[in-house]
This record gives sequence, structure tokens and C-alpha cells, in this order.
Amino acid sequence: MRTTMLRKTALTIAAAAATAGGIAAPAIAAQATPGVQAVAVQADRKGHSERQLDVRYEAQPNFYYCGPAAARNALSVQGKNIDVHTMAKDMGTTENGTDSINDITPVLNRETGKDVYKSV
Repeated sequence: MRTTMLRKTALTIAAAAATAGGIAAPAIAAQATPGVQAVAVQADRKGHSERQLDVRYEAQPNFYYCGPAAARNALSVQGKNIDVHTMAKDMGTTENGTDSINDITPVLNRETGKDVYKSV
């Protein structure tokens, strides 16, 4: 019985270590990846003209306005200056967040005056 308990304890510790490694390894790899991607993007742009977009960034005022804040920031590139609280109201955002991309897309199309945004 003592051997069985020792074996179960050892297996539990080994499983925990393997799980932690499985979680940490992709996270570590993900941290290393952006540098590699940035070099590839930079190499692809050689010889091409570049432009800088005029984003008027505004941080989201709370933890649940990520959809409205991201949409507001994206629309700022097009010269739109929309209040994030108005966008949140139009998207039906609550303290639970915005329910669906299907609540964001119509607001983007209305604000741009075009039917170019699609939910996929």
C-alpha cells in the first residue's frame, strides 16, 4: 500500500509538471515569434512605399468596452471621432461585454456610411 501511494504521488507530480510544460512551452514560443515575424514583414516591404496611419488611440475606459474601444480606434483612422460610450450603447455592450461580432459590424457600417464590414 505504501508503494502504491508513493507511485500515485509521483505520477501526480509528473502529470502536473508535464501539464505546466505543455502550457509554458507554447507561451514561450509565442513570445519568441513576434521578433521573427517582424523581420519577415520588414523584408517584404523593401522597395515598397510605406505610410503611417493616423490612429487617434483612446484606451478603453473599463474592462468590458474592448469591442467598442477597438472599433472606435479603428474608425479614427478614417477621420471618425466617435464617443466610445455611444458606440457601446449602439452595440448593446454591458458589464458582460459585447455579445457578438454581429453587434459590432452594423455599427461599423453605419458609422462609415458603407456596407463594407462583414462578420465572419
